[in-house]
Amino acid sequence: MTPHADPQTGAAVKAADRAHVFHSWSAQGLIDPLAVAGAEGSYFWDYDGNRYLDFTSGLVYTNIGYQHAKVVAAIQEQAGKLATFAPAFAVEARSEAARLIAERTPGDLDKIFFTNGGAEAVENAIRMARLHTGRPKVLSAYRSYHGGTATAVNITGDPRRWASDNGTAGVVHFWAPFLYRSPFYSSTEAEECARALTHLEDTIAFEGPQTIAAIILETIPGTAGIMTPPPGYLAGVREICDRYGIVFVLDEVMAGFGRTGAWFAADHFDVVPDLITFAKGVNSGYVPLGGVAISAEIAATFDKRPYPGGLTYSGHPLACAAAVATIQVMADEKVVENAAAIGETVLGPGLRELAERHPSVGEVRGLGVFWALELVRDRETREPLVPYNASGEANAAMAAFGAACKKNGLWPFVNMNRTHAVPACNVSEAEAKEGLAALDAALSVADDWTV
Repeated sequence: MTPHADPQTGAAVKAADRAHVFHSWSAQGLIDPLAVAGAEGSYFWDYDGNRYLDFTSGLVYTNIGYQHAKVVAAIQEQAGKLATFAPAFAVEARSEAARLIAERTPGDLDKIFFTNGGAEAVENAIRMARLHTGRPKVLSAYRSYHGGTATAVNITGDPRRWASDNGTAGVVHFWAPFLYRSPFYSSTEAEECARALTHLEDTIAFEGPQTIAAIILETIPGTAGIMTPPPGYLAGVREICDRYGIVFVLDEVMAGFGRTGAWFAADHFDVVPDLITFAKGVNSGYVPLGGVAISAEIAATFDKRPYPGGLTYSGHPLACAAAVATIQVMADEKVVENAAAIGETVLGPGLRELAERHPSVGEVRGLGVFWALELVRDRETREPLVPYNASGEANAAMAAFGAACKKNGLWPFVNMNRTHAVPACNVSEAEAKEGLAALDAALSVADDWTV
């Protein structure tokens, strides 16, 4: 669809937003949200007729792009047939969505508890782990994000936790592997893996294994930087969990449903957790939906014992119909395979080529359509382009980079000193190359801030 200008409507939308909408994670008086007029496929546009290639996939969830006709039709059909129904009943869309998800989860994670999003999925996964084990503590990594609700935000390992961290949530943080900024002074992936596992086991020993209900990890951390774990790490965590009777939870809210070039990122590592949390890409975000995929052992805990949790809109028919249609589209149109191919043949090589020419790029990492560029002031020292958790003037370099992206028709995913390349999983080769060209121009601006 070709965007057309309608500044008057755009101004009215913007005025109503600024008068009444309270935005998340924002200082309300310092933001200037773009008024969006429409979207289709990998693009969206504003009321002034400016079109942007979305290299954020919304918030890394429009895995099949915007306004896919088959998913829109499925939502419309479900609305005409049964727009809503309480979660205690068996409903066709809910049952079919659960079946299709269970077919794709690793191992025996065949029971699906539906939520409205990722944070609620994490909340319920941790509740299940604590009830299953009878233990209070949860271990999670620094450089992680698990959601904004009470438990999920305490489990989170980035600065968004700080304002809500009451220090009494039974959460202990540890360092997961990240070779580029290794806390273990490692020089190889093998060293980083071994030292990270030793650190985790030491943390367990000092916290008391008998007090720990779960270890939760993003299979591949998303907002925190897309740090693919080194070979053997997740298998090592699985072994540690088995040895101490700890529930292993993988958070695939961002990495799941094709994002990494596999249905679940766990498939790359041949690891089966006890619980998987999911949301976002399960229905491309068209209607809010998340959930927990549950192993047979943990599900059996609640065969005769009621599970003390639920939501009014758990497994909402419109959301589940969207999930059914999305999964069918992904299978029929080989969206997962496309994500893998684009990562291997276009994004990966293209981003690495940009790194060779731009001194502001310290590292390129990722797979599928899940990539990050680590931007630095100095490649030798690896000093970040902006300080950790920078804002205002301290964040000027990244702000200039982001503005340059938008000027060139690319909407970037920028977090701290990184930009992420996370387009739709069905992005075309031409669209991916268009994004790379816009990044190339914007990185020239970032280069001006290097030493």
